Amino acid sequence: MLIADSQVHVWSANTPERPWRPGTKPHRVVPLDTAQLLKEMDEAGVHRAALVPSTLEYDRNDLALEASCQHPDRFATMGRMDVEAPDARGSLAAWCKQPGMRGMRCSFKEKRWRPFFNEGQLDWLWAEAEKAGMPMMMNTHGMISEIVSIAQHYPDFTFALDHLGLDSHKKDHDAFRDIDDLVKLARFPNIMVKVSALSTYTTDTYPFRLLHPYIRKVYDAFGPKRMFWGTDLSRLNCTYRQAITMWTEEIPWLSSEDKEWIMGRALCAWLKWPIKGD
Repeated sequence: MLIADSQVHVWSANTPERPWRPGTKPHRVVPLDTAQLLKEMDEAGVHRAALVPSTLEYDRNDLALEASCQHPDRFATMGRMDVEAPDARGSLAAWCKQPGMRGMRCSFKEKRWRPFFNEGQLDWLWAEAEKAGMPMMMNTHGMISEIVSIAQHYPDFTFALDHLGLDSHKKDHDAFRDIDDLVKLARFPNIMVKVSALSTYTTDTYPFRLLHPYIRKVYDAFGPKRMFWGTDLSRLNCTYRQAITMWTEEIPWLSSEDKEWIMGRALCAWLKWPIKGD
């Protein structure tokens, strides 16, 4: 079975040449670079990973792109862009032509972004992404109506909601309080969901059975071909291997075919990331 992680951050040390964003700190003390990530992936049995550059390094994508170019069958970059930059508009057509780049990842979870959605200030972004056929991962929370508007107005723009759109400050039933609103989004075929980092949203321990009913709701709504397994490895609260076996061994109602799609095939199909032998 192909195992592809839908989200792993990579970053370098804080140096004068590569300073970190003020006020930020990493999930790990030691930077997670390509060599260390490959080691951990090989030990756990993870074949591929979508690299998301860390916010520590502003909007630099060079580290992830270098890894994706050196190991194109192991890594794909979902790059970061400063969408408020003066030269941002009109740039998406060339975005995925960068070697190693497969799409974009945008973080809109801060409250300051809500007016951007409601006042149409990001309409250019959705329109350009749709025209370019560029997949996007979005980190949002509590913006269901805004997501609905995007899906309706840009039906050929495909995007994935990170971590089921959960609030990273909440745990257990409180974290999943709005899951019924999320699953209603499944009626839009251009919306995918990343079932990523879910163990970090519970105080339960492996195999995280408290999560299973919520996973079932998502599965029943979106189906396995629109669900992307992932870990957000640097903040994982279990072993990398346990993050895999929770899905492959501990959820009895998932079929072998379901697991194939959720654990990697669906992500690769969405990113048009060829799988050898297909």
